Amino acid sequence: MSDSTSRPSGLQPTRRDFIRNTSAIAAAGALAGTLGMGSNAHAAGDDTIKIALIGCGGRGSGAVKDAANAAKDAGVKIKLVCMADAFEDRLASSLKTLKGELGDVVDVAKDKQFVGFDAYKQALDSGIDMAFLATPPGFRPIHFEAAINAGKNVFMEKPVATDAAGVRKVLAAAKVAKEKNLAVGVGLQRRHEAGYIDTIKRLHDGAIGDITSMRAYWNGSTPWCHTREELTKKAGRELPEFEYQMRNWYYFTWICGDHIVEQHIHNLDVINWLKDGYPVMARGMGGCQVRKGKDYGETFDHHAVQFEYADGSICYSECRHIPNTWTSVTEHCVGTKGKADISAHKISVAGGEDWKSKAKGKNPYVQEHEDLFKSIVAGKPNNEAERGALSTMTSIFGRMATYSGKQLKWEDALNSSISIMPTAFAMDAPPTVKPGPDGMYPQPLPGITKVV
Repeated sequence: MSDSTSRPSGLQPTRRDFIRNTSAIAAAGALAGTLGMGSNAHAAGDDTIKIALIGCGGRGSGAVKDAANAAKDAGVKIKLVCMADAFEDRLASSLKTLKGELGDVVDVAKDKQFVGFDAYKQALDSGIDMAFLATPPGFRPIHFEAAINAGKNVFMEKPVATDAAGVRKVLAAAKVAKEKNLAVGVGLQRRHEAGYIDTIKRLHDGAIGDITSMRAYWNGSTPWCHTREELTKKAGRELPEFEYQMRNWYYFTWICGDHIVEQHIHNLDVINWLKDGYPVMARGMGGCQVRKGKDYGETFDHHAVQFEYADGSICYSECRHIPNTWTSVTEHCVGTKGKADISAHKISVAGGEDWKSKAKGKNPYVQEHEDLFKSIVAGKPNNEAERGALSTMTSIFGRMATYSGKQLKWEDALNSSISIMPTAFAMDAPPTVKPGPDGMYPQPLPGITKVV
């Protein structure tokens, strides 16, 4: 990405500006003092990279397949040697699928299959070089900190947290990862997609002048829902509330972040990439108008946010989970000389001809792993943890604005003392939200719900 842009100098804050002006640096310093600086990161050479998969759902299994497809062109050999999940059935299903599709790439002995809330600790202590972190995102800060503490290279799925406290934990560990020279990839694959790279570079080089406004959308339908009735029948027993929420995690903010965080982060990350910075103000509205029911938890079915950047430009953001409505998963911008459909890799200059990227590349889900492996082999490991954390925070920032109905400042949101995570992790532990007598979950109330 070009560092040369047409934006007025001195106005748009960089990643370092944001970090410098928050308490995150203090936290990072504290963590650096507690972690050993030794590293068993995979060195350049032809040794096999031994991987542990922590979180054996669909995305975790998919990440292993993508990594296997990437390894040859990256000049490395990989082997999945360890798996960990809170649920034995999920681990077993993933292992069967991966072994069937990848053959000898998967060699997970019975004593390297760990189940439970502490399974990640056992996985990190099992002689691996790299951890794939793909549990639901509420657990990501805990697992990432532990992986960096253990000196492991990491690929972690987005988002990397569900609240500001989790983001601060990831930022602190990200700093230590840099000091340890560890590789960290984050599953924001648009950053590795040839058409996006080509388009963003052209926009940074001034193709449409100064960027004055942006639009970002993830408007679609509900992806999935596991009803209590379905899960009870499958298990042959009544599930404790904590287990039910974990198995139907998309509808509980502490573990999912709400869909503005879990999905819309992709679009917002593109806007942050375009601006080479992060918003300073957010205001918005949202609610749950259509997707109602006992199995839909506490999350909203629509969010609309205005993210204001330091130069005064505004990103108009929408995400929606309502069937039979207008759908769009896209990013756009307008400049002083034209406009761009970034997601279509197309630029239109006023009074001139349209431009469309002709860049060809691999599946970006594969390319992100190839890029990470190549950086390890070269001895110059990529570390995407900081930008992954701050784009996660951008999404959380938007949710905080819609849940509260308040106009919020970035620094206040990032330094919020309100944690939404449970204080204990066990199947019989009390979750942070419980259903009422009617089986319905209380939802955030704009104007009443506190977020900072």
